[in-house]
Amino acid sequence: MLTREITINGTDYHLTLTDQLVNQVNNLKSLYSAAYEDPESFEQVSSEISTAINEIAAQAEPPVEDDDLDGFIQEIIKTVDKKEEEMKEELAGKTVKPKKETKPEPKPKSRSKK
Repeated sequence: MLTREITINGTDYHLTLTDQLVNQVNNLKSLYSAAYEDPESFEQVSSEISTAINEIAAQAEPPVEDDDLDGFIQEIIKTVDKKEEEMKEELAGKTVKPKKETKPEPKPKSRSKK
């Protein structure tokens, strides 16, 4: 678990990146995508988006001010995306084994008859 500090409008918010928080942020991103892909469904998912935002913001210390909420959510999404990218790179570095260079076997010399 990592604690992050996010500064919005001069206020420092502290937040611990837990698996639960990452899942909530990913859920929020999915809800945003659903609303974007099908604008008619926005009314259906808007309450879910609001709930997800409030659950994420509730984990910050001090409590996120209403004026800071949009910027806070944008920053936490960026933070989670960056952390997930770092984890992917780290995993890729561990799973990719360097290949041993193999020298091609020398071709047999052909003997020509004179």
